[in-house]
Formats: sequence, C-alpha cells, structure tokens
Amino acid sequence: MESITTLIFQLVVLLMSVVIHEFSHGWVAYKLGDPTAKYYGRLTLNPLKHLDLVGSFIVPLFMFFFVRLFGGGVIFGWAKPVPFNPYNLRDQRYGPAKVAVAGPGANLLTALVFGLFLRFGSPYLTGLNSQTLNLVHIFGFIVFVNILLAVFNLIPIPPLDGSKLLFAFLPYKYENIRIALERYGLMILLLFVFFVFQRIFFYIILPFSYLIVGPAMFEKAVLWWLAP
Repeated sequence: MESITTLIFQLVVLLMSVVIHEFSHGWVAYKLGDPTAKYYGRLTLNPLKHLDLVGSFIVPLFMFFFVRLFGGGVIFGWAKPVPFNPYNLRDQRYGPAKVAVAGPGANLLTALVFGLFLRFGSPYLTGLNSQTLNLVHIFGFIVFVNILLAVFNLIPIPPLDGSKLLFAFLPYKYENIRIALERYGLMILLLFVFFVFQRIFFYIILPFSYLIVGPAMFEKAVLWWLAP
C-alpha cells in the first residue's frame, strides 16, 4: 500500500510540474502575440488538457517499477507540447527563445518557492512529527523534480527547449549545424540521455537542490527520495 501511495504522489507531482512547464510556454507565447495555445484550449492548468499517454503514464510507471527493482531514484515523464506559431510572435528574432525558456524558468521558480520554504522554515521544522516530516518529503520531491525538468529541458538538443535558445543566438554561418541538429536531434538526444546524462545528472541536480533547500533540510527533504 505504501508503494502505491508513493507512486500516486510522485505521479501527481510530476504531472503538475510538467503541466506548469507547458502552460508557461503557452502563456508567454500568448503574451508575445501568439494565440495558438489558447485556440487549442491549452492555455490552462487543467492537467487533462496536457496529458500524454506515453510521457505522462507509461514512462513514469515503467520508471517507478524499474527504480523499485534496481535501486533508488525518481520517476520522470512529460506532457504534450503546447503548440505555438512563431510567425505570430511580435519579436521574431528572440520570441521563440523567450517562449522556450519560459518552461524551464517556471520549473526553477517552482523549485525556488518550495525550496526556500524549507530553507527558511527549517528552524520551525525541528523535532519533526510524522505529519511535518511528510510535508518536508513532499516539498523536497517537488524541488528535485522541478530542477530536474528545468536542467533536462535546457539541454541544447532538439526537440528540447535548450535548442531553441541555441538557435536564437547561433550565427547564420553555423546554419548547417542547426540543420543537422534538427534532422538528427532525437537520435542524438537518446544517445546523450542513455550514455551521458543519466551518469552525470545527479552531480548537477543535487548541488542545485542543496543550494536551494540548505544543509539543514537537504538530507530529510531531497536525499530521502533517492534512498534505495
């Protein structure tokens, strides 16, 4: 029963985090002149509008049971990308980059809000009872997942948000690099995730988590989720 409760909780946090991510893309695009997300009913925080069968259910479930069988870790997933038309943006040069950075930016802001609550609330969270400890665990997981989403999406490989930032500032003489990345981006990304990112992401995510939540709450709030 505890495993089922943990699964449900992790799914809820993950889904709401990716919904915030996608909503932020649509909201910034709308503010910059593109109503596409609103037209398709995606300018909402209603998770039902953003769910993706593979990214929101199958992959997180697979990762949950994989982690349970082979050791500590967290689940991961995604939502349906929010559509936008870059030709509607008032800022044609940097508009797509602003839309792209909105998603990771929203995840970082979410991590900061919950992480700073833990950091500055730590003097009042000493002598934790079970209810308070559960709250610390919840906030810690929210911090970790949102930092993970932000960092992962800033990888400059298509179709991730980081590639939009890269292309916005890439000189035209390197256009062949952009074309190659767009053509083979998904293959490159899969290779990068399996052979590089999964080996180093803890060394990136954990220091950021430590800086936000502080030393007093880091073990109780963040490392607790990574225990085998």
